[in-house]
Amino acid sequence: MTRIRTLIVDDEEPARELLRAFLERHAEVHIIGEAGDGETALEEIRRLAPDLVFLDVQMPGLNGLDVVASLPPDELPLIVFVTAYDQYALRAFEVSACDYLLKPFDADRLASTMRRVIARRERSGEDVSATIRSLLAHVQTMRDERIVVKSDGRHVFLHNDEIEWIEAVGKDLHVHLGSNVLVVREPLNSLERRLDPSHFLRVHRSAIVNRTRIREVQPWFKGDYVLILRGGTRVVSGRTYRSVVGRLLEGHRSG
Repeated sequence: MTRIRTLIVDDEEPARELLRAFLERHAEVHIIGEAGDGETALEEIRRLAPDLVFLDVQMPGLNGLDVVASLPPDELPLIVFVTAYDQYALRAFEVSACDYLLKPFDADRLASTMRRVIARRERSGEDVSATIRSLLAHVQTMRDERIVVKSDGRHVFLHNDEIEWIEAVGKDLHVHLGSNVLVVREPLNSLERRLDPSHFLRVHRSAIVNRTRIREVQPWFKGDYVLILRGGTRVVSGRTYRSVVGRLLEGHRSG
């Protein structure tokens, strides 16, 4: 069997390293390159013409879905979407997707993906959208509505509704759970990528709030806003995120 020329695309280097380590266990896979952003991914797909791309959905700038939309249909390789969020799942079967990996995944889940990739290559002329639709429905059904954070050497499972807001303090994150605070050593950008954006909103370079905990929004100085949470906490938006809060208000006014 001809080896599957594979490109890995993820904006986080540890994620690329893990995926590479898993893929190297499969003799049928030949990794031909990596990319850390959507623009580079497009260049590498056009230059290398891979058979298969493991494509992170959430990337700054050009995201994974943008990458696919930027390629002519007849130039699309096989795509495996890799992401922490399953709200993109319903769009995955609209493109050349043969699987959808929900982070975090393990070697067994990747092996299952490779079986689907091989089957898809062997049935290249067959419409497999129904199979992918079924797969994605299963992913949505099985999704754990929790997030795992490491605090004081422990792995703590938190439900979305437990988290009121998150602030960056130096190299730490303070995850506010009502009157309790978990101290987490992780960059805010990294944790943000693992949060469900339908629940959480980045309002400042150092603050994320739970949408359902916002009680009131007031205008602040120089076009900023102050968000008052149900527990009484006041979080001021940052200049970069004014439009985000503005769209939140506009969405509720129009609704």
